[in-house]
Amino acid sequence: MRIKNIRYNDITMNVHYGCGHTAPPSWINFDASPTLMLEKIPFLGKIIQKNAKRFPKNIKYGDIVKGLPIPQESCDAIYCAHVLEHLSYQDCLKAVKNTFSYLKVNGIFRLVVPDLQCLASWYLKNTNKSAANDFIMSTGLGLKERKKGIFGAIVSAFGNSRHQWMYDEQSLSTILLDAGFRNEERRLW
Repeated sequence: MRIKNIRYNDITMNVHYGCGHTAPPSWINFDASPTLMLEKIPFLGKIIQKNAKRFPKNIKYGDIVKGLPIPQESCDAIYCAHVLEHLSYQDCLKAVKNTFSYLKVNGIFRLVVPDLQCLASWYLKNTNKSAANDFIMSTGLGLKERKKGIFGAIVSAFGNSRHQWMYDEQSLSTILLDAGFRNEERRLW
């Protein structure tokens, strides 16, 4: 897909990738959901409805790992929330490098991921007999039940709702520095 009618040199460009159904109107919003791809197919997309609500019209299909359809060094800000943990480690490295390449000098990248150190600390202090199960569930890494049959195979092949990797401050900082980022700050809610 191509972004039409945007002059990159004259405007402030902000990108939100992995946006799900959250699509600020003044941002360029991308998601790599197979459901979004199906919804974008003329005619067929109007009759297919997987989710309770459809993706907003201002969301474009785009995969940060493969690269977004935007020029290098064109973005003032890029944001992603709860995206990187859904990628394999190697895909996360590609996504962060691609993100860096899209930012202008002094551009801002804001990201939100679950904090593995925080979750592990909670687990180590927890005395409940269900602590291990609760920890695995809180990381999103465990799979309590696997769907079987053809539907299970399709979900496994195309779904990306499970967490693939977890990060603490040090591991994420290393990835960002290796991609070229400097002056990173950790912010707690």
